[in-house]
Amino acid sequence: MKRPGYRLSSARSLLGTALALVTLLASALPAAASSPSPPTSAGGSPRPVVTVTQGALRGQSRDGAQEFLGVPYAAPPVGDARLRAPQPPPRWNGVREAAQQAPACLQFSPFGLADPQAVSEDCLYLDVYRPRTARPGARLPVILWMHGGAYSQGTGTQFGGRTMADLTQSVVVSINYRLGQLGYLDLPELGRENARRSGSFGLMDQLAALQWTQQNIGAFGGNPGNVTISGQSAGSGSVCALLAAPSAAGLFHRAVLQSGPCTLLRTPDIAAAEGQARSFAARAGCTVAEAAACLRAVSGAALVEAARTLPTPGPASGDGLLPLPPTQAIGNGTWNKVPVLIGSTRAEARFFVALTQPRLTAEQYTAQVLADYGAAGPEVLARYPVAAHGSPYLALSAVMTDSTFACHTAWTAQLFASQVPTYVYEFDDPESPTLAGAQVPGLDESNAHSAELAYLHDFTMGERPLTPVQTALGTRMKRYWAAFARFGAPAAAGQTAWPPAGAAGTVLTLNPSVTRTTSSFGEEHQCSFWRTQPPRPL
Repeated sequence: MKRPGYRLSSARSLLGTALALVTLLASALPAAASSPSPPTSAGGSPRPVVTVTQGALRGQSRDGAQEFLGVPYAAPPVGDARLRAPQPPPRWNGVREAAQQAPACLQFSPFGLADPQAVSEDCLYLDVYRPRTARPGARLPVILWMHGGAYSQGTGTQFGGRTMADLTQSVVVSINYRLGQLGYLDLPELGRENARRSGSFGLMDQLAALQWTQQNIGAFGGNPGNVTISGQSAGSGSVCALLAAPSAAGLFHRAVLQSGPCTLLRTPDIAAAEGQARSFAARAGCTVAEAAACLRAVSGAALVEAARTLPTPGPASGDGLLPLPPTQAIGNGTWNKVPVLIGSTRAEARFFVALTQPRLTAEQYTAQVLADYGAAGPEVLARYPVAAHGSPYLALSAVMTDSTFACHTAWTAQLFASQVPTYVYEFDDPESPTLAGAQVPGLDESNAHSAELAYLHDFTMGERPLTPVQTALGTRMKRYWAAFARFGAPAAAGQTAWPPAGAAGTVLTLNPSVTRTTSSFGEEHQCSFWRTQPPRPL
């Protein structure tokens, strides 16, 4: 495992850099094309065939569900199509094999834990999971998942949906979208080539996947009139952007935001994004006069190298695709209003501090807090003393968790709750595994960023398998999420009632031993104090 060897000088830079390391990747299999795979499953039953707009797909039955993998939702964005808006996928003759996942999109921040073995610019594919009994016309709720990874790495292929589909009678869609500067590059000359005059191609990909879902999910038994968009970390930031994008209106009907509150994951304005894009083009060896043609001609490896110390900021606001920053659009009521489920993990920042400052001393902790928070530093130290947390690592993790993810989740939920039904959770399993390869010996990394993923997905990147008690919690979580997708409220039969946040800020705590509601989330994370501090958006 490769670990950064430098000390970061501020909480903001620590989170901003560490977020580029999130969503560590499982191996992706090669793209699925027509092949002589047998038309029957291992058990001898016929493999399922579904016909979409582009042609017929042959999937497979597995673990009580059916899956259709490596399904193209847009044309390959390669060659002259690089850095352009996505186009409809081509049609095909015969039956296309859909039993293998497609490669991950080109990775702009490969981390070295378990990066994908197969990556490609030809990556605009999705995976569909449905119950084994689903048929066209079943009108099952649809959950469309967008992975995280700081808009620069990750893949939808590591988030299987078989268990969710079978357990909850839902249709699950997991997508890839373009990453790094192939997905987010706001040069005016690129924007002039599309109707929305935008360089947020990754966001356009997500819109294209939603449009494909609207056109085709009925063939899988899904209901195009009941689509929930969901995402974690940068995937949650993508949900924020879709909520604020006028062109996304009507494409979805509920929204789930996991560990990526809109008030924290701010979008750069067009001017700032253009400046960063110009710097990137120059690093790639492209002059202003020939930037578009040059960027389409250089190798993918050269683009990744040019971005090494200039990570993408994600989608920009102020163009035809995203006219307003999501927080502003939500605040003034000009957004795609749907019911919202939003939450975070109990100790988000443990993941980032463990990756960057695992052996922090008490002296270093004190110096860093005083440097970061200036005049407020002594009060921060008084509120988060090392003695009360057990170690400098845990104290700094608490400072960063509360000042960023936790309180921004509460504040974003307040924006939503004044306008739509809003349900807030906190994941709290003190024994939860971290991501594979990220565990630092001797550190408690439970409840860290991404901890909940193994409980909601067929997710193979956990540091260890879930215990039976944790699997039971995962089952309850899946039922909550699916009930929200089905009804717009997480009313799961036989489980603890989950009321809307309302004015009291009610939060459901998801714990293996007891699931309960609380109104003390803000007090526990000291959000009244953090609201008095200058904002520290990522």
